[in-house]
Amino acid sequence: MLPHTIIHILQNTALITCLVMTMLLLIEYVNVATRARGLVRLKKSKVGQLLASALLGMVPGCIGGFATVALFTHGVVNFGALVAAMVAGMGDEAFVMYASFPLQALALQGILLALALAAGGLTNLLVKQVPAPFAHNHLAIHPVDEHRHHRKEGAAGSGSWRSNLKNISFQRALLVGGIVFFIVATISGMLEHSHWHNTVFSERWLNLLFLVAAAAALVIIVRVDEHFLEHHLWGHVIKKHFVKIFLWTLGSLIVIAFLERYIGAQAWMRSNAHYMAVAAILIGLIPASGPHLVFTLMFAQGSLPFSVLLANTIVQEGHAGIPLLAESKRGFFYMKAIKIAIAAGASACGILFGF
Repeated sequence: MLPHTIIHILQNTALITCLVMTMLLLIEYVNVATRARGLVRLKKSKVGQLLASALLGMVPGCIGGFATVALFTHGVVNFGALVAAMVAGMGDEAFVMYASFPLQALALQGILLALALAAGGLTNLLVKQVPAPFAHNHLAIHPVDEHRHHRKEGAAGSGSWRSNLKNISFQRALLVGGIVFFIVATISGMLEHSHWHNTVFSERWLNLLFLVAAAAALVIIVRVDEHFLEHHLWGHVIKKHFVKIFLWTLGSLIVIAFLERYIGAQAWMRSNAHYMAVAAILIGLIPASGPHLVFTLMFAQGSLPFSVLLANTIVQEGHAGIPLLAESKRGFFYMKAIKIAIAAGASACGILFGF
């Protein structure tokens, strides 16, 4: 494997892991700081879960998918809401779509939203709920009194940042160092996806959202007291998630890079157009953004019908599938099976009606 490929894999692994950890840290803090009032309301409303998750999934890139995976794995939204988010999303390919064919991209997003809400609702009605792996033992809905004796100056045990930094613990130092590295790397462009550099919609504007989230996480890490930091941020989030997500992400990206380099998937698809509908669904199974770009570019060039692009976009969810695979393999494969069925039906309708 070439050195630049290895660097690219490590960059994407660091980006995905940092984003997922940031989202989990923020959700954990909000959960405890608000005494889970907002999450309780969301958890009680299946319609609210569907709408909120579908809207998160529509956010260009993978950050909305990461947030929904975090909410699902901790029992805040149900499996149907997760399916809705994963169907509604267009992954990183959204940048190229809006740059290359904005009107068709808006139409595609509208169709995906309608399919997402329908799929999520039917999943809740017809499919047995997939259990959330961490719904009962962490980042769950906390009783009001559980943390009241730890709350001295503010929500979730916030205290003096000067005192926290002056007597900084090992765990706090690692978290501060990790977030600062992520911020510096994002500002410098170290973690930017290289395959978007030549597109009109650069990923840099979306990195501003990452910076805002990272800055918020940094403030939280610096301000919270030792109990909250050790018990929740370190014990609940980092120890239970970091290594698993990092290794699954790294392993998945290595396999993907090997397939792209040695199997020649893109060249095969270009020379076998009559198999493109099936290829669109099969390639959509890959939990990454890069392999799906060929369908976007071929549609932009007029080489593919809209139905093939739709089928691929339904099945794929960018990198958001990797943390789900790490945390809930059953949820990942059930979600993919449902999306395959939807994509197969959509492509069949496209062939029937000629679009």
